[in-house]
Amino acid sequence: MSEHLYYHDSFLYEFEAEVVGVSAGSAAAIVLDRTAFYPTSGGQVFDTGWIFAGENKVRVKEVAEREDGTIEHLLEDGGGIRNGERVRGVIDIERRRDHMQQHSGQHVLSAAFIRLFNLPTVSFHMGVEACSIDLDTKNLTQEQVAAAENLANDVVMQNRPVAMRFVSQEEAQGLGLRKLPPVERDRLRLIEIQDFDLSACGGTHVAATGQIGSILLRKVEKVRQGWRVEFVCGKRAVSTARRDYTTLAEAAGLCSSHLWELPEQVRKLQEEGRTLRKSGEHLLGEIAAQCANQLFGETPERDGRKIVVRILPDRDLTFAKLVAQRLSGLGPNVVALLGTTAGQPTLVFAQSPGQPFDMGKLMKEVLGRTGGRGGGSKDMAQGGPGTAEGIKAILDEAASQLRG
Repeated sequence: MSEHLYYHDSFLYEFEAEVVGVSAGSAAAIVLDRTAFYPTSGGQVFDTGWIFAGENKVRVKEVAEREDGTIEHLLEDGGGIRNGERVRGVIDIERRRDHMQQHSGQHVLSAAFIRLFNLPTVSFHMGVEACSIDLDTKNLTQEQVAAAENLANDVVMQNRPVAMRFVSQEEAQGLGLRKLPPVERDRLRLIEIQDFDLSACGGTHVAATGQIGSILLRKVEKVRQGWRVEFVCGKRAVSTARRDYTTLAEAAGLCSSHLWELPEQVRKLQEEGRTLRKSGEHLLGEIAAQCANQLFGETPERDGRKIVVRILPDRDLTFAKLVAQRLSGLGPNVVALLGTTAGQPTLVFAQSPGQPFDMGKLMKEVLGRTGGRGGGSKDMAQGGPGTAEGIKAILDEAASQLRG
């Protein structure tokens, strides 16, 4: 089992150790007798950094803990590191500090939800861009979110000390931990935020809440086990706020408005879009009706039935369906066999209600011989021949089958 140096000092960024295990191959990894590299655990992701062995400098790209407590350091390149060799480990400071800010911020935020609304945290996840906690609750309001964020930032501003200590399982029972973990080890590592939170945790943490920086709650969403709250802390909060502001400022500029006027501007644009869409649909319907009337008038009646066969160049599926629907409603004896070549080539078959044919079956038959696919109901069907070449021949074949 490796000695976990990060348990005792989250600010330990360099250390010396002995290599006690080496695995070769594409996933080269080493085991050290002692390490400050934090492995993925408890919602917190792993540290990265470097291993120096003599003149060799090897990147540590991932760290994992085995069930027996042994820490494996996955290397980008084995670098010729040998078993028994003395090495120096160097932690990626920026990544470690970020993780400390996010994890300590989570403790403050989870405690705030408990103190204000008795909403316990059931899980914590640290992502690359944002972190999240899942709260055990059926309901969560924006007012509760804002209140918890405000209290959490008050605790940050108060710069309360954050201390670490080890206790036995028996001692932990009477200390009032925010969440008592399952019995797995004889001794528990506790993280205490003075007069605010006491939790069992193996992660890396700040020395005082002021080092967390701002805590910014980003969004909330309903999940299976309650409500998920996404947040960022410290430098992440600053970079996220900067990105948000830049995006909003650009959007406001496009709308020629102030940032705080954007919601109203978006609502106006949505309403205008709905109005234009309805107008466009109405105009398209009128054009389709005119096209249908023209095709109906140009098509002679044969054997008591009008079979309209036409390719509509530069028209899409929506227009073809509208024309087919209009045609089938102009009389009790109309069959429309239409094709389009704009975008994805498409066929549309339709007939007046009461006609004896099956448009869905006909579509499958004529396309099946060309490798296309399609189908539909008795009175309306659509399909894709794959390419525009051969559409006329397919329409002529379908018309020929109907005419017998």
